[in-house]
Amino acid sequence: MSPVRRGETLPIFNRIAVLRAEHRMSRAALAEAVNVNMQTIGALERGDHYPSLDLALRICETFGLPVEAVFSRTEFRPMSAEVYARTKGQP
Repeated sequence: MSPVRRGETLPIFNRIAVLRAEHRMSRAALAEAVNVNMQTIGALERGDHYPSLDLALRICETFGLPVEAVFSRTEFRPMSAEVYARTKGQP
């Protein structure tokens, strides 16, 4: 668990596992890219640990995405729903 007490009303959700899969990147490869150990990446993905601002920005830089695409205070919708909602009605 993160060393900072946050209660259930302030969770931080993330899409790290989904992004790693999209980029065919292992936990070890992401850990090396952002200069942390592999266990840290696992803890982030499970929600057992919240990243520092610095680590969050390094993760976002690695994937080339803004913070709000990777981290959120509310649960993310499934990627299929995100993609379908954007392409719905388009040929």
